Amino acid sequence: MFNLLKKKETEPTVLAPCDGRIIPLEQVKDATFSQKMMGDGFAVMPAGEYIVAPFKGTVLMVFPTLHAIGLRAEDGLEFLIHIGMDTVNEKGKGFECFVREGDKIKPGTTLIHFDREALQAKGYDMTIPCVITNGTEFSITRLITAENAKAGKTSVLTYSQNRG
Repeated sequence: MFNLLKKKETEPTVLAPCDGRIIPLEQVKDATFSQKMMGDGFAVMPAGEYIVAPFKGTVLMVFPTLHAIGLRAEDGLEFLIHIGMDTVNEKGKGFECFVREGDKIKPGTTLIHFDREALQAKGYDMTIPCVITNGTEFSITRLITAENAKAGKTSVLTYSQNRG
């Protein structure tokens, strides 16, 4: 009977960082991401223009060009959100950042706004790869693809800490 009263342990979750369609990383049209050279994860085909925190944690780094942000979850998971392919070439134009390195975040905290239509009009592929960058310490246990993921609300993957 007392086992019924114990809180069921759940695996940590990463929420969608942007509104859009969640796809496997292998479908990204950039070998660095599709071949998982930077780590395992997923990608978002964005329908929105805001990147939000996918979990509770801390901002590790904001790239000077604002096209990517590194985050750390409370359990140590390190996560990179990379907005578009080759958008680094814009040197920050079309991006606005709302956080700084060291800021505490919670699910749904607004991180970055990007002008998706303007960047697409310049020919950029706006796919957003999202990868676990310390994959030797963490493993994805489940990826949940979704057609209409909602930023900061839709669960897209669960993970576990590697033991040993």
